[in-house]
Amino acid sequence: MLPSAVFLLLILGSVVDTNTSSEKGSLLYPYGPDKGDQTNPKNDDGTSERITLSVPFTFYGKTHEALFVNNNGVISFNDPVRQYTADPFPLADGRTFVAPYWADVDNVLGGDIFYRQTTDPALLADITQDINQYFPKTSFTATWAFVATWDHVAYYGSISTKGNTFQAVLTTDSKTFFIILNYWDIQWTTGAAGFNSGDDTNFYNIPGSQTDAIINITATSNVNVPGRWVFRVDNFQVTGVDPPQLNDNDCWL
Repeated sequence: MLPSAVFLLLILGSVVDTNTSSEKGSLLYPYGPDKGDQTNPKNDDGTSERITLSVPFTFYGKTHEALFVNNNGVISFNDPVRQYTADPFPLADGRTFVAPYWADVDNVLGGDIFYRQTTDPALLADITQDINQYFPKTSFTATWAFVATWDHVAYYGSISTKGNTFQAVLTTDSKTFFIILNYWDIQWTTGAAGFNSGDDTNFYNIPGSQTDAIINITATSNVNVPGRWVFRVDNFQVTGVDPPQLNDNDCWL
């Protein structure tokens, strides 16, 4: 029989882990208040304040010095996006944004939206390793990242406990710019996933976007990691998503 003190420590050890970062084995990068994240207000169709970037970010050839993290699953560069019904890309109104999962999120009913800018060496080392694995012809050493995470967020009008957990990571070495989209748990559909440059010409829709098939995005990838999509976005490049043109380094899961 275990001494009572040891038994108590074991019990406490099983319940006091307050790290929001993700479940064991998750492909999400660490997140949550304990990582220094800010949290969006509980507000249906809400958004963060304008976030000034410590490192300007280049997206589709244009450099941006600020962004907004919108509750409805969008990171926008010029203006907040409160729209809850996703329109197909390209948009005709000139908005510039990345949509990890644009849908009618309601964090009043459930879930949280976190974000932070970071130069944490451990995180940047992990991102560097991942980018160099997926883009072996690019010599990349991350010097900055912006991590936004939608943690078990509910949908408007929900009367269930269904929630979606996904993440967008912007990163750069000040020369090359990447966005990593991580999908850990998707329990409700209709979301749009992709990129819109704002010029009516350059855009990308992740396969399944705005259809019921988007529920399977946790099992698809363009980098051979189920649930992860990675793109170079300064000079936008779509890697490994056209099956007839796949090579040994590309993947369509």
